[in-house]
Amino acid sequence: MKILITTDAYYPMTNGVVISTSNLYRQLKYLGHDVKILTLSSSGKEYIEGDVFYLSSYSTNVYPNSRIMKPIKNKLVGELIKWSPDIIHSQTEFSTMILAKYIRRKLNIPQVHTYHTMYEDYMHYFLCGKALKRTVLPKLTGALLNTFEAVIAPTEKVKLKLESYNVSTNIKVIPTGIDMTKFNRQLPKSEKEKLLSKYGLCSNDIVMLYVGRIAEEKNIEEVLKLYRKSLKYVSNIKLLIVGGGPFLGRLKTLVKESNIKEYVKFTGMIESEEIYKYYKLGDIFVTASQSETQGITYIEALASGLPTICRWDLCVKDLIINGKTGFTYKNEDEFISALLSVIRSEKLRNNIMKNLSYKLREYSVEHFADRVLETYNEVLGRNAVQYFAHGA
Repeated sequence: MKILITTDAYYPMTNGVVISTSNLYRQLKYLGHDVKILTLSSSGKEYIEGDVFYLSSYSTNVYPNSRIMKPIKNKLVGELIKWSPDIIHSQTEFSTMILAKYIRRKLNIPQVHTYHTMYEDYMHYFLCGKALKRTVLPKLTGALLNTFEAVIAPTEKVKLKLESYNVSTNIKVIPTGIDMTKFNRQLPKSEKEKLLSKYGLCSNDIVMLYVGRIAEEKNIEEVLKLYRKSLKYVSNIKLLIVGGGPFLGRLKTLVKESNIKEYVKFTGMIESEEIYKYYKLGDIFVTASQSETQGITYIEALASGLPTICRWDLCVKDLIINGKTGFTYKNEDEFISALLSVIRSEKLRNNIMKNLSYKLREYSVEHFADRVLETYNEVLGRNAVQYFAHGA
């Protein structure tokens, strides 16, 4: 099958959309399909690198790391039209979406779209954000998504939100899959100790770990408050914050003002190929975000063998089951109770890991690609599912 994936965000940028798109691309290629990606160049230059077509673009100040394509006639789009894909799978709603719909019309082919971002949680980046959130956003989203043959939602949370926008297109709930082998692998003891030492940590510390984008909507301020509270109960607990983003400067200021600078460590942005090592530095993964459509870092943490404590959110309903695959909390007391349970009970930690070995199969990249292929075949009206599954 010839599959064109379009996305405004791709490497060298790193975020949830990039991870999801890359994982899908690699697994589809592994299965033998002919896959190309149309995206925006972070350098502003236009070029092709393997199967990735990078369009000339420039940065905007509308949203952190956002880019928009330059309004010029593009030869690369013409090459993709000549290639003649069977189906388009769009991942974002802006610049490359315009081109996806153009290619779709030219070739009269179906389009599937994955809705990755809950824009209601990002309105603080826009002028008149509250008004957009209340009136314009639902109408625009519904109008756009109803033009596709199918929409993929990473979780039930996203599906319910889209239904509230009056999206009538067939919505498939398909969680993003990750490469489990990447996060299952062990980190040599010497390398772990070296990394811990780099950030002023040692093997006797209990490391509370956050991994992700450092942005206001991630609610990392709450993680700091919970960490300060935990120090009253566990004297040797440290907080390691992995990632970069627009809120990093403010967060460092808060740490300094709270007099916990010697206990809270920041790594800054880490390359995607190195990130698995940083999960191995933690003893407990924590997050207070309620802006996730799925929370890929949660899955990565669990796949790395980390007990996870996260603020309750509908996106983790099927993933984090209290006391079985991790813990969710709704208030400070519930967080502290979960934290102490995990720290004090090796039996509990082992049981969580046993339960996860089965649960995480649903979040493998293999399962992910198979479910997406089922959607493609359904949209294309093909009956020979096995034919496409083997890369014809």
